[in-house]
Amino acid sequence: MCLSKIKSWNIQKLVAGLLLVIVSQIGYAQGDLLSLVEKNDTIKRERVTNAFKSSRVINGHSIEFLGKGVLDVRILHRFGEVSSGISNLFGLDQASMRFGLDYGISNNLTVGVGRSNVGKELDGFIKFRPVAQTKGPGSFPFSIVLVSGITLGTQPWTDTTRKNYFTSRMDFYNELIIGRKFSDRFSLQLAPIFIHRNLVQLASEENDVYALGIGTRFKLWKRIAFVADYHYIAKGLDKKIYKDPLSVGFDIETGGHVFQLHFSNSTGMNEKAFITNTTGDWGKGEVRFGFNLSRVFTVGRHH
Repeated sequence: MCLSKIKSWNIQKLVAGLLLVIVSQIGYAQGDLLSLVEKNDTIKRERVTNAFKSSRVINGHSIEFLGKGVLDVRILHRFGEVSSGISNLFGLDQASMRFGLDYGISNNLTVGVGRSNVGKELDGFIKFRPVAQTKGPGSFPFSIVLVSGITLGTQPWTDTTRKNYFTSRMDFYNELIIGRKFSDRFSLQLAPIFIHRNLVQLASEENDVYALGIGTRFKLWKRIAFVADYHYIAKGLDKKIYKDPLSVGFDIETGGHVFQLHFSNSTGMNEKAFITNTTGDWGKGEVRFGFNLSRVFTVGRHH
């Protein structure tokens, strides 16, 4: 065999080998692409959950909801002012409380009722989530929640000489909450709120109050998180008398319980009470220790 034929035969083998390598790599790449397409097809849009561990931040509503058929039994306690000193056991000798029942009609609709010994008020609310934060294809970056509530005072009339109407015992609030879970550790929400009081104490006071709520949660450990909520009173109250309610504390998860320990300058434990009746001043140490206890039960059929 001549030298030219040997060279030609070796070149043919080299070309054939290269073609085999290229074809195998193309097939491998096609397999990878197909697996990626199949993987992307399996990725679905999912709702983001656990922005907060409770349907309340501390005082105010959070963007979280109860599941369908879930009953939340809530017991809220506020003690006296810590600055009252040792004679009052730093406020522990006094106590205000609210007992409430919240129920999940659906995953996006919750109703609740409660009774507070502060002002002897009954309260109720309805809470609806038209839009939830999601992740995945076509995701939405935050949750939108609507809350509407009513309170009813049951104390005897302070002035029996005037004509008193049943409607004068009633107050209303409407709230829009916009919130986002930024990470497994951090969540933040904003909540403009409008409160209408049918009856005010003085003619100089306004019936309508406007506020902006801010709530946040920062996870510290597996079952403990720092929480805070603050409501800035924008209009409707005399800021020389009434203060912006601020509460800070910790969420502690214990099985079916969420236990909150907190400090607050407010005494009231419904929206009308803690937004329009807070007079405690953090700067003067007029702060109260308290706790919220939440225990959930599944009482309806859950899907």
